[in-house]
Amino acid sequence: MTTRTNELGQPIGFAMPDWQPAQIPDGTPMDGRYCRVEAIAPSHCDDLYNAFLLDSEGRNWTYLPQGPFDSREAFDHWYAAHCADTSRITHAIIDHSSGRATGIASYLRVDPAVGSIEVGYINFAPPLQRTRMATEAMYLMMARVFDELGYRRYEWKCDALNAPSRNAALRLGFLYEGQFRQATMYKNRNRDTDWLAIIDSDWPALKRAFESWLDESNFDEAGMQRAGLAALVEANR
Repeated sequence: MTTRTNELGQPIGFAMPDWQPAQIPDGTPMDGRYCRVEAIAPSHCDDLYNAFLLDSEGRNWTYLPQGPFDSREAFDHWYAAHCADTSRITHAIIDHSSGRATGIASYLRVDPAVGSIEVGYINFAPPLQRTRMATEAMYLMMARVFDELGYRRYEWKCDALNAPSRNAALRLGFLYEGQFRQATMYKNRNRDTDWLAIIDSDWPALKRAFESWLDESNFDEAGMQRAGLAALVEANR
């Protein structure tokens, strides 16, 4: 790409004369082959509470600002406070085969003026982990951001010590951009934050990779994948 300069000879970013602000997600359902992603509601609470109980050690909550919860009352209190925070739009992930909610994921740090949005506050209960549903849910949220709402940048941030989260982001096609030291604190401890992102020019190749991975032909009779998503992402870049 040729570097642009201004009248002073200083390098400047590429021009965007036709840019229009992105749209704010409205929480309408996203339907896939294996799951549905929809705005979280009180009707999901029984399913989510029971699904999260299957994480008996509370490992899924270690790197989240709240949880785990020692009672249904505590869970309901978290739910009310979480949903009252209008800075994020939280979704429940519904298993098509059972109709039950088995996890959550949110859009947050939504900045339509510059086209930037983050996916975060992700908690996949054990029945959802390492499944086609889990990958499809992330694909559906990505597709909405780029194909429907017109964002330029999709961010993923995690505690720098949360290797599973960082590895999940890399598998999904996010690129590591750096680490913000002592970025914040939570649960009375420091957090260095890793930043990863996908931009709109990355999306067409990633979309092809996701669609190839999610296709029924990519799985054998035992349900095992024939080609891994990370390999497909790399092959399509």
